[in-house]
Amino acid sequence: MSDSDRICVGAIGGAFGVKGEVRLKSFTATPEDIASYSPLASEDGTRRFDITLTGQTKNGFTARLSGVTSKEAADALRGTRLHAERSQLPNLPDDEFYHADLIGLSVFDTGGTFLGQVRAVLNHGATDLLEIHGPDLKSTVLLPFTLEAVPTVDLTAGRIIADPPEGLI
Repeated sequence: MSDSDRICVGAIGGAFGVKGEVRLKSFTATPEDIASYSPLASEDGTRRFDITLTGQTKNGFTARLSGVTSKEAADALRGTRLHAERSQLPNLPDDEFYHADLIGLSVFDTGGTFLGQVRAVLNHGATDLLEIHGPDLKSTVLLPFTLEAVPTVDLTAGRIIADPPEGLI
């Protein structure tokens, strides 16, 4: 299975209580939908878990994972990223994208000059940021993923047209 067939939808934050429940962070648009995409697989695909949400915490949910029955087993999974099969996920409207589809795209300015490639998609609250690395960039550029700064995303051509704010690049 290729990485493009799987989408990261959450991560395990560690144990919750002593009976094997975990703290679960959801990266889905509707956070509680994470359970409906189960079973979810570890990043390397070696482990699969059925997910049952059991409650809410400050930054996510508490959940029971199939096969995890002790605090020690739950703690051992801390930091594990959970992936769903792309076929399990809903199709998105034309103006929405899975982060996994944006990573690796080439970024060009509105004049056609190559700026770099998207290495990551970050979100620190207000809006998504595209982390761009390129040969002519002095450092990493964090481009706001807004319609103004990124007027065109062409997944078929594997490119983004960017109109970065003045002084960003």
